[in-house]
Amino acid sequence: MSAPLIVVAVLVLLAFVIIARTVNIIQQGYVGIVKRLGEFHSVRQPGVTFLVPLVDSMVTVDIRETPRTGDKQDVITRDNVTVSVNATIFSQVVDPKLALFSVSNYFVAIDQLSRTTLRAIFGGMSLDDALSQRERINAQLQAQMESVTDKWGIRINRIEIVDITPPQMILNALALQKTADQEKRAFILKSEGQQQSQINIADGQKQGQIKTAEGDKQSAILRAEGLRQATILEAEGRAQAIATVYQAIKAAAPDPTLVSILQLDTLSKFADSENTKIVVPVETAALLGAVQAIRGVLDAAPAGGKT
Repeated sequence: MSAPLIVVAVLVLLAFVIIARTVNIIQQGYVGIVKRLGEFHSVRQPGVTFLVPLVDSMVTVDIRETPRTGDKQDVITRDNVTVSVNATIFSQVVDPKLALFSVSNYFVAIDQLSRTTLRAIFGGMSLDDALSQRERINAQLQAQMESVTDKWGIRINRIEIVDITPPQMILNALALQKTADQEKRAFILKSEGQQQSQINIADGQKQGQIKTAEGDKQSAILRAEGLRQATILEAEGRAQAIATVYQAIKAAAPDPTLVSILQLDTLSKFADSENTKIVVPVETAALLGAVQAIRGVLDAAPAGGKT
């Protein structure tokens, strides 16, 4: 190969390198940090960007929200129980300049910060609180980490505790406690059911007795009302009968002799009865007078016949 061809090839290669270093394409979701002679120069947005060859250099930074799940680590709670914990951190670069120049590697920094913060938070909580208050742990972890990551240009969007695993002995004890609690609740519910059943039965008996008493009362009232009506009707019937008899007797205008005969007829009916006692009216004098009157009538009758 001749010298001119070698020179042309070198020039073409150099031009290609210069063009490659000059024209750059930044993908969507990333930004470019341009350094000129090693010093921060500018932030380039997604798209085509041009650099000064051999002077400018560019580093792309991912500005999308990035979830990272840390490895499990052992932490000690306030009641000296060792548990294995890991969490997922959703972080996002909001200031690319700070993310590159304020910390050497923000990925490693966030991971280490989450580990130390987890230890501090779990160290101030009991095992029961740690197992039942995950939302509180997430909020505390996010608040404490944001106070540090804000200086790095990193925003912690949210943190989720993935798993909290106590030792197997603790798990067995918790299982026994859970079983005991369930049996206790079952006994309580059973006793409450029996109590409610007895209450319902007693209420039913009470209501039944009340209904029975009300029925008896209403029946007694109705019987009394019926008896009263029957007595009134009977009295009214007797009064009407007496009035009718009285009117008939009054209309017939009986004389004393007829009245005496009627009284004697009544006494004869008493004598014919099977009773061993004979009731004599109090008005004995009147009765004797009636007998004397009848006797006088009978004595006068033959005399009248002779004449």
